[in-house]
Amino acid sequence: MPGQPEPRPRILEISPYVGGRASIDGQENAIKLSSNESALGPSPRALEAYRAQGDLLARYPDGGASELREALGALHRLDPERIVCGAGSDELLQLLCKAYAGPGDEVLFTEHGFLVYRLATLAAGATPVAVPETDLCANVDAILNAVGETTRIVFLANPNNPTGSYLPRAELRRLWEGLPSSVLLVVDAAYAEFVSPSDYDPGIELVDAAENVIMTRTFSKIYALASLRLGWAYGPPAIIGVLNRVRGPFNVSGAALAAGVAAVGDQAHIDRARAHNDKWLAKFSAAMADIGVTCVPSVGNFVLLRFSNEPGRDAQAADNFLGARGIIARDVTNYGLPDYLRLSIGLDQEMETVIQAMTDFTRRS
Repeated sequence: MPGQPEPRPRILEISPYVGGRASIDGQENAIKLSSNESALGPSPRALEAYRAQGDLLARYPDGGASELREALGALHRLDPERIVCGAGSDELLQLLCKAYAGPGDEVLFTEHGFLVYRLATLAAGATPVAVPETDLCANVDAILNAVGETTRIVFLANPNNPTGSYLPRAELRRLWEGLPSSVLLVVDAAYAEFVSPSDYDPGIELVDAAENVIMTRTFSKIYALASLRLGWAYGPPAIIGVLNRVRGPFNVSGAALAAGVAAVGDQAHIDRARAHNDKWLAKFSAAMADIGVTCVPSVGNFVLLRFSNEPGRDAQAADNFLGARGIIARDVTNYGLPDYLRLSIGLDQEMETVIQAMTDFTRRS
């Protein structure tokens, strides 16, 4: 009998990505803090632009995303010709693996890095290499020590999800300086807009200084357009040229492009979202310290909480307790962090509810 079609090597090693839970059985109006979505939602201008696209669904979108690239270039003082847009930054990460790695190659990322790095690597037929972190933060020396003759890409989430940690500008540059010029450094700055420390570089400075660095960004976080799947990358002309060759000709929908342009034009809304996050990141972290819960320092729009491994007080018990209160947290066991839960920053009342629930959990007899 004839055989069945066989997928490319390593495809069947992939465990499909599972996002944060969106609902709780039997609970209406649950507080969803499992996916790092922006608390304030999208700009009203972006919503209006999205709705206006309803009469244009028969038309193909601008395959070059020209208006959005111009808007991003003006906002960040970048050359629009060095920007490429994608269906979320996830698509761009996958295309980079497809274009620069394959069977016999290695792709590096840190042990608690974004799960898509491993998935994209395996989909390309390459070998994923998880590099140990130090205190839940990327270790530059460990990454450089792991680089070998077959290393083709180093993915660095900066800040990292789910830990919330980041490498400062000097360490990021030291990482690049230690890499062979043949290795592509991908700086995934999905949470860049939330970061306040002055020693942070989302990757722009490094891209401008190098030929083997590219920065990826997303509209899914502070811009709150996660459902539209919109991302972008800034890189050297040669790498941008490669991405434009391997991406689909109309890879971003017209609705996403229109909403993205409008969102970029409403920086007052972004400022409000950032201020809200700054307030609650500090307030929630302090509240957790007051009740004796370890809260990993974060510069994103989420926090990672560590729990005891004592039955009834461990992360699973906390997750169950919060769920019973209608609060959806993120189990991060698949990130190698079974003793932790990740919680996004939500609205004022939502965060007050979480603080009370966590207080009640820790005070149970």
